[in-house]
Amino acid sequence: MLKRFLQLALALAVAVGIWFAVREIRARALPPNVPTAVARRGEFLVTVTVRGSLEAQRSVEVIAPRITGLTITWLAPRGSIVQKGEPLARFDSSTARQDLNAKSAALKQAQATLDQAEATARVAEQQDALDLATAQNAVASAELDASKAAILSPIDGDESKLALGMAQEKLKVEQATIAAHQASNGAKIGSAQRLRDKAQADLDHVNLELKQMEVASPITGVITYAMNYSQGWMNAQAFKVGDNIWSGGTLGEIPDLSTLTLLAKVSETDRGKVAVGETIRMHLDALPELTLTGKITAIAALAESDFGATWPPPQVFRVLGTIDKIDPRLRPDMNGNVAVVTQRIPDAIAVPAAAIFTVQGKPVVYTQENGKFVARSVTVVARNPDEVAVSGLAPGATVALTDPTAPATGPAS
Repeated sequence: MLKRFLQLALALAVAVGIWFAVREIRARALPPNVPTAVARRGEFLVTVTVRGSLEAQRSVEVIAPRITGLTITWLAPRGSIVQKGEPLARFDSSTARQDLNAKSAALKQAQATLDQAEATARVAEQQDALDLATAQNAVASAELDASKAAILSPIDGDESKLALGMAQEKLKVEQATIAAHQASNGAKIGSAQRLRDKAQADLDHVNLELKQMEVASPITGVITYAMNYSQGWMNAQAFKVGDNIWSGGTLGEIPDLSTLTLLAKVSETDRGKVAVGETIRMHLDALPELTLTGKITAIAALAESDFGATWPPPQVFRVLGTIDKIDPRLRPDMNGNVAVVTQRIPDAIAVPAAAIFTVQGKPVVYTQENGKFVARSVTVVARNPDEVAVSGLAPGATVALTDPTAPATGPAS
């Protein structure tokens, strides 16, 4: 019985030893938890990656009307897109409406005064015409009587001549009186017309002010309101409803979204790698799913200091680029990574940069074959920060992203 028990124990120990040996062999052949990737075939873009931002080449300032005592009663939401001609801001118009009522009443009074002066002038003109006709008839009658002096007695002839002279003098007096009446009436009418015209101008001015109480957007774009420094520099805030703004002050600014361009800064070491006309691809921090494409249009001839997080500030070159398609979600000052495509390699084999290792000074990749990783020598054709184009590797090969030959690290005992 004891012998049989010992045989069973020995068999069990051998089985357990074989199981541990097999597990160890498998563990050495294919280390667990090794991340992998698949080598892809396709066009490989050699890029220079820099930081960039969006800038509008054209912006239009929104100016408050040249009216004193402006109080904001409504504003379009900050950062919203406003269409050209749509209301952008409104101001308190209560004072202007009171002035409108007063100026309308003044215009009516001035018009009534002018109408009365013109009516009085017409009545006087008619009376003067009648008096003039009477005097002219008297002169004509006296001239007729004077023409009979040759056949009348000397006394009657002298009387007719005297009567003619008196009639002529009366006619002259009447003509002078008419001229005086015309001058007086003209002066009164002219004065009334000036008063009426002034009242009309005052009313037109108030109507213009009322129209200016609503400011329309000069272009289509995103509204950004200016800072209100009326409470001091420390308490400055963007203009809002209830604030007062000075006559002709800058209320805000609307950048023209159709003029958005790319502004990037290239280091001195990368300056020689980029050129005008090369393709750019930009991924914005705020819209990572969106890929913007365009071309470089200009590169600064002189370097400038980039006062950022490092000291001393590095020397950089400004790079300007176009954007092929303006997405409506784009806004000025958005930042992101810009990849300048400096070379295109068609039909290349690409692997992640983490898949390249150095063994005895040469680049290798570890490919998964028959349940284990095998080192394969490759030649680096081109390199990007995240991806490398190689030769000597078949497309579709599974490559390790960490060194499978490194000793396994486990939890501390």
